[in-house]
Amino acid sequence: MRVSIRPQRSQVAFCSRATHVPQIRPPSRRHGRERTRPHPEHGGRTTDRSQLREFYPSILDAFASHKHGLCSREARSILAAAPTPTSAAKLTRRRLQSLLRQAGRIRGIQAEAERLHEVFKRDYLHQLPQVEAALGHQTSALLRQLNTACDNADQLEEAVTQAFEEHPDAPVIRSFPGLAALTGARVLAEIGDDRTRFANAGSLKAYAGSAPVTRASGKSCKVMSRKVKNQRLAAVGYVWAFVSLTRSPGARGHYDRRRAAGDRHVAAQRNLFNRFMGMLFHCLQNGHTYAAAKSPPHSPQPAIPQRQLDAYPCFGGLYAEVVCS
Repeated sequence: MRVSIRPQRSQVAFCSRATHVPQIRPPSRRHGRERTRPHPEHGGRTTDRSQLREFYPSILDAFASHKHGLCSREARSILAAAPTPTSAAKLTRRRLQSLLRQAGRIRGIQAEAERLHEVFKRDYLHQLPQVEAALGHQTSALLRQLNTACDNADQLEEAVTQAFEEHPDAPVIRSFPGLAALTGARVLAEIGDDRTRFANAGSLKAYAGSAPVTRASGKSCKVMSRKVKNQRLAAVGYVWAFVSLTRSPGARGHYDRRRAAGDRHVAAQRNLFNRFMGMLFHCLQNGHTYAAAKSPPHSPQPAIPQRQLDAYPCFGGLYAEVVCS
């Protein structure tokens, strides 16, 4: 049976923008729902990026390799001073250096100003003068919205960091490689601080979605990734595992072993996240912090009691590199 999904009037009124053409597109039939607006920090993939592609490609080329793209302070500062490509081409090197200093840049100001000056001086196709001026006014309006969103995100980050540092579980969570203030706060917010919420480490792993699911029927037996899980905790788990690869030699070694065994990148990361969740459960239950092993790298590690492995199977791969002290 074919079902047609149409957006409600309240959704249309909320999603519409005065700066857009007053034409509401139906939701994507492929996904069966409306497409959501990307976050402003996703490398500049916002409405103003689509507009700048039409008449201001030089600003996109100037910050294509930047970590934060158009959401960076340098890009927003230059867009505020030169909302059109014609005005950007008139910026001198000294003016660009001044804008970079105003944006908070400290190092490499002269070299960056020279690079931006060369990019803005390139030959690009231009709109008609009146059309370009109108699009420049629209870009300035969108830039004010972007500045407000970025300021709100900075204030929220500061408030979350302060609240997280005041929690008694923060030292334990921050001791794990790959976890910082924001990612640690997300982990703490999703698992909570009630020690009786999860009966064992396996329950926490299942809640996070890191533990696999075994489907057995007759002679068929398949091990699959868990679909029913806490999506927010699972999302931060991939970030946690990815960052830990450059922070912990044991985590990197475990990831390499899983890759050598045939796991894909995502599966190896999920397996590493599964190990971390088990160790996090043990450390939170006992009030211990995650610390690097105190023994030499090539010295033999002490034997692990079987009952400890049964209780905390997460220690199997990373116990050689870490201990909870």
